[in-house]
Amino acid sequence: MIVVTGAAGMIGSAVVWKLNEMGIHDILLVDKLRNEDKWLNIRKRDYRDWMDRDFFLDWLFQDAEANEITAIVHMGACSATTETDGDYLMENNYGYTKALWDYCSQRNIRFIYASSAATYGAGEKGYNDEVDPEELKSLQPLNKYGYSKKRFDDWVFKQKTQPRVWAGLKFFNVYGPQEYHKGRMASMVFHSFRQYKETGKVKLFQSHKEGYEDGGQLRDFVYLKDVVDIIYYMLTQDFSSGIYNIGTGEARSFLDLAMATIRAASGKEDIQVSDVIEFIPMPEDLRGKYQYFTQATMEKLAKTSYHLHMHSLEEGIKDYVQNYLSQEDAYL
Repeated sequence: MIVVTGAAGMIGSAVVWKLNEMGIHDILLVDKLRNEDKWLNIRKRDYRDWMDRDFFLDWLFQDAEANEITAIVHMGACSATTETDGDYLMENNYGYTKALWDYCSQRNIRFIYASSAATYGAGEKGYNDEVDPEELKSLQPLNKYGYSKKRFDDWVFKQKTQPRVWAGLKFFNVYGPQEYHKGRMASMVFHSFRQYKETGKVKLFQSHKEGYEDGGQLRDFVYLKDVVDIIYYMLTQDFSSGIYNIGTGEARSFLDLAMATIRAASGKEDIQVSDVIEFIPMPEDLRGKYQYFTQATMEKLAKTSYHLHMHSLEEGIKDYVQNYLSQEDAYL
């Protein structure tokens, strides 16, 4: 049995989709649905059972059925970078993950967990996942969410007992289906598509930093289907345990993203930026802590036996827009 936490969220539900696609249905889904539309992410999935996250740890350590677990994919967390309750973040993103690590270590179970590119902070020390633990400790996240994720990464390297195989995945800017419940935290592809369909234009931030044009802020955008391909590989193959960046290794601008979205949505290639893009001032409270560049180093993953093709930004957006966002059923 494979456990997926955060199973109704964007990445977690896509992991369950991938497992179903590969003929795997002995899956325990762990999450909280509350009043959100996350349930739609798992409506089409086939799985063994569902469990509320608040009861999962007690069940894990006390119920004999837990002995059937072969791997835990821990995608459950508070992922809102704007969350201000530090105690809540530390409980969900640090304490809960420590308990799962300990369980997997004691029983020699494979463990894959979500770290975050937010741990890199402003990127002044780069985005390198091949550094030693002391260098990782020196990273300075820009928000409490990033700190809660970094704190667990730091804790991991102090542990003498480890799961049989483990990976901490530093996700960069993931976009794709299953993000519709996230509201303002959904990807810019989703928001660009909605804006273009409603107004015929997409709003992007002006630049307030020398060397960057308006809309020229750069991110490493990675397609959800590539993310879950990597996670499936890590569930089924042997590799060197450790922290891994999950991106493409190529930074692209928000303008590139918006134009690719508009072209995919309209079916037209010959579109002028001035006709469809409106540049707006960045809010004052964001300017001092806004990242202008992120780009994953991907050499560490490349040294494993994982060599599947990664979607380019244009390829990923075209699939997302035309096969999901433009369809009546937009879910995997």
